[in-house]
Amino acid sequence: MIELRGITKSFDGLQVLRGIDLDIGQGEIVSVVGPSGAGKTTMLQIAGSLDRPDSGSVKFDGTDIFRLSDNKLAQFRNTHIGFVFQFHQLLPEFTMAENVALPAMIGGASRSDAMARAAKLIDYLGLSDRAAHRPAQLSGGERQRAAVARALINNPRVVLADEPSGSLDSHNREELHRLFFNLRRDMGHTFVIVTHDEQLALQADRRVTMRDGMITGIDTNTGIS
Repeated sequence: MIELRGITKSFDGLQVLRGIDLDIGQGEIVSVVGPSGAGKTTMLQIAGSLDRPDSGSVKFDGTDIFRLSDNKLAQFRNTHIGFVFQFHQLLPEFTMAENVALPAMIGGASRSDAMARAAKLIDYLGLSDRAAHRPAQLSGGERQRAAVARALINNPRVVLADEPSGSLDSHNREELHRLFFNLRRDMGHTFVIVTHDEQLALQADRRVTMRDGMITGIDTNTGIS
C-alpha cells in the first residue's frame, strides 16, 4: 500500500535520512524503533506528507504523492492519513467531541455529520460520558484516546503514530496499545508506530529498526497481535 523509495533528508547540512526503502502493507501494524536521532520521526513525517524529502518517492497505491499539487496533497492527507502524536495536541477551547470532529469539518463535512461521526467513534472508545468535556477536564489516557478518535474521523487508510504512549502511565499505555490492535481487527486500519516501548514493538507484525538515518533491520512476526 505504501512504498518509500530512496528517501533522503537533510537539515542545515546534517543528513538525517540516508536512503530509506520501506513497504507497508494494508492492515499491517508496523513499529519503528531505534535510538533518539535515528531519523524515525522524520521518516514518519515524510511518509505522512507533512514534510518533503530531498530525494526519493512516497507512493500510496501507486500514486506518487509528492507529485500532487499542494492543495491536492492537503486533501489527500486529510482523507487518507491519520496522525497521533506523543502529546495529544487537542485544542483546549473545544470539547472532546468538537476536537474529534474537526478534521471532518476541515474536509468539507457539515457540522452535524462530523459531530455524528465523532459521537460514534467516541462511543466505540467508551468515552461517551466525557464527550462534552474540554481537554483540561480529561485524564491523560482519555486525551490520548480522543486524539486517536480524531485521527480516525475521516476513516483513513493508515494511521501514523509518533510515540503515542510516551506520556502515559503503564495502565493507560497498555490500554492504548490494545486499542490499536482492536481497531485493526474491527476497522482494518494500518498503523505505523514510532515507539521506544519494547512491548509494543514486539507485538507489531513487523519491527523496523533505524540507526543513523538508515534502516538496519526488519523483524517479521516478532510477537502476537
